[in-house]
Amino acid sequence: MPDVRTIFQQHQRYIFFLLSFYVLGWGFTSYKTIFLGLVLGTALGLFNMWLLARKVDRFGDAVIRGEKVRSLGMISRMATAILAVVIALEYSNLFHLYSVILGLMTPYFVIMINFFKQAFHLHK
Repeated sequence: MPDVRTIFQQHQRYIFFLLSFYVLGWGFTSYKTIFLGLVLGTALGLFNMWLLARKVDRFGDAVIRGEKVRSLGMISRMATAILAVVIALEYSNLFHLYSVILGLMTPYFVIMINFFKQAFHLHK
């Protein structure tokens, strides 16, 4: 089974592909606020996923050493999501609020899709 860093790097590649698609959508369509909202939300969602992967890696190391771990950083990830929404509300002429929220959820969609892809691949 791959470790957390390997899984994160795989998900990161998928998210960078989506981000490039969003940037192309922003550049070549008239839906600029929607695609810019997706870019902002997905970028901050990727940052949240990086924070979680880093905390999980540290958590695993601490468990192996027999130490206690305080948290996995839920408050910092929630603060990042709040920051994204505040930015979208403050600059509503640039960012579509629902697109920012959807972008924040994008890494979790990538995780679920990758999980199902691997689960079905193992059963073949």
